[in-house]
Amino acid sequence: MIYLFSETGQAALRSFVDRSTLFAFDLDGTLAPIVADPARIEIPKETKEKLIDLNRMATVAIISGRSRTDARNHLGFTPRFLIGNHGAEGLPGREKQEEEFRGQCIKWQKQLERFLPLASESGILIENKGMTLSVHYRRTSNQEAAVMNILEVIGQLKPFPKRIPGKCVENLLPAEAPRKGEALLQIMRHTGCPKALFVGDDATDEDVFRLDHDSILGIRVGCEGSSLAAYCLKDQKEMSDLLGRMVSLKNLYPGGIPFEPYGPP
Repeated sequence: MIYLFSETGQAALRSFVDRSTLFAFDLDGTLAPIVADPARIEIPKETKEKLIDLNRMATVAIISGRSRTDARNHLGFTPRFLIGNHGAEGLPGREKQEEEFRGQCIKWQKQLERFLPLASESGILIENKGMTLSVHYRRTSNQEAAVMNILEVIGQLKPFPKRIPGKCVENLLPAEAPRKGEALLQIMRHTGCPKALFVGDDATDEDVFRLDHDSILGIRVGCEGSSLAAYCLKDQKEMSDLLGRMVSLKNLYPGGIPFEPYGPP
């Protein structure tokens, strides 16, 4: 990965951003710092202000692992596209399929609750997000043992889910559910935006970074470790600076696609 605020990275950013660019972001770990209690995440004030400015002048999409309702509560504004459940919720034309996903998640939750130890005793938390499930183990006393136990139980689930590991969490998706990469491509087709810039921070975002498209610029939060993203930020604190530069570049290209939020309120 190339550091985005290097001379090479800044040249790439300047050449990529124009009136037709779609701006897409993950939420946890990207717009908001990771915290021990997922319910307590908060987008820093300066970051939120710049994000709202960008939202006024460009097509912005938030593609989060949270449900749309949960993500909206933490955003404090309405982007044109708010996609939840790692891409499974809120995409145009997927409404009927979403009901099937809800039913699968209820079945999985019952199976997990039957075979995993109680959260009060183990620190393992099962979170039903409607169309996906997340099994958190950040608060366990032995994370290595916890994840082995979780994976053993996941292997017995019926129907078998897609599994996307995250930071101290195992995310479970219905086999037919779109992931973040497919979600981003569908938004591009729906809006007519020929290119997209995406910022994410963990394994769930690699689904976008692995797309072999010159029309997608992938930026990872965190330069340590391996990733298929072309560029990186050192940490989440640099998001505010990045958003400020995006706003400045967009000011050079007035116009673009008019703002109209997609999906239910």
